[in-house]
Amino acid sequence: MDVKSLVESKARAAREAARGLAVAPTRVKNEALLAMARGLEEKVRALTDANRQDLERARAAGVTRAFLDRLTLTEPRIEEMAIGLRQIAALPDPVGEVVETWRRPSGIEIQRVRVPLGVIGFIYESRPNVTADAAGLCVKAGNAVVLRGGSEAVESNGLIAAVMAKALEKAGGPPAAIQFIDVTDRAAVAAMLEQDELIDLVIPRGGEEFVRWVSRHSRVPVLKHDKGLVHVYVDGGADLDMAAAIVLNAKTHRPSVCNALETLLVDASVAASFLPAVGALLADAGVALRGCPRACALLPAARPASPSDWDEEYLDLILAIRVVDGLDEAIAHIRRHGSGLAEAIVTRDLVRARRFTREVDAAAVLVNASTRLVDGNQFGMGAEMGISTSRLHARGPVGVRELTTTKFVVHGDGQVRD
Repeated sequence: MDVKSLVESKARAAREAARGLAVAPTRVKNEALLAMARGLEEKVRALTDANRQDLERARAAGVTRAFLDRLTLTEPRIEEMAIGLRQIAALPDPVGEVVETWRRPSGIEIQRVRVPLGVIGFIYESRPNVTADAAGLCVKAGNAVVLRGGSEAVESNGLIAAVMAKALEKAGGPPAAIQFIDVTDRAAVAAMLEQDELIDLVIPRGGEEFVRWVSRHSRVPVLKHDKGLVHVYVDGGADLDMAAAIVLNAKTHRPSVCNALETLLVDASVAASFLPAVGALLADAGVALRGCPRACALLPAARPASPSDWDEEYLDLILAIRVVDGLDEAIAHIRRHGSGLAEAIVTRDLVRARRFTREVDAAAVLVNASTRLVDGNQFGMGAEMGISTSRLHARGPVGVRELTTTKFVVHGDGQVRD
């Protein structure tokens, strides 16, 4: 079977399975999610063995340290996947939720009811743990999913998807609702993007160029997980100890992910007291610094930043730093260079905090908190398909509610239109 026919057959199987999953009882979906969690825990050794094969190929290809980190499955990360699935099971079922109800003068009663989207095409790179997140979220929301991970993680992803589908079958659900495309050729992605009659939504998750390529070529609506060029602005009214802790966490907790800090903006009024201290903490953590002239004057170890540094998503232990003259200049910098994923301010000034949250346009805007908290799990959503930087139909972490749409249900007693 050629690649296009293979992809179409999997999408068609997912479409058929989606009809059954859309009306599956909450009990069946939750039992499937719990079985998925147990299945991953039981397969730890097999999963790490499969992942080892992926890692060996990746190292031979000379990929970056950040890429290897995203690709790696460890026992704690597998346990996190299982915990995430149990959290999804514990969430309210969004399917069938009555969002609002109203009655018209004619006597008809109108309800807006939440329903599954149908079939989700999920195209992603390097992070095998998101295979479990995506399948689990789609099942809870009553959707089938067609998974196409990157070639670098094909062994890990294939085994995870198989475990998930088997668990769904054991719980009485349709196993064909979880489809995995193991073809590593980019032609498989192109074929998915042509399935507008079988796939309802494509969610691409990966590098900026990859997401843009998907958006340009897709005949299916796309919900983008774009790059994360994230800023933290340390205001003149900040608690500097708090600011240092937030900056260190946002940059070093896991630098290879999209909600990690990439550019630090510091108000000139506190730069001399803040930057040397936080610079030492960052250096101890192995962070290389790129600074504007005023930042470099306070941080001798910093290298002068080039214009491109303000638009760079490093995904590594590298941080750009700029000293700004107040909130206006900080907001102007974010508007010019931000990607719209997450932005933060550290301040004790309530007026400036409110202005920052009002005027900064991003999927998530934080006050006195690390950008690493912008995550479906941290938001109490169990897990996420990604962090959408699109404006339609979902923005921010994409959880079970964001994988549904609504329909109108109208009740009458014989009304007709005059």
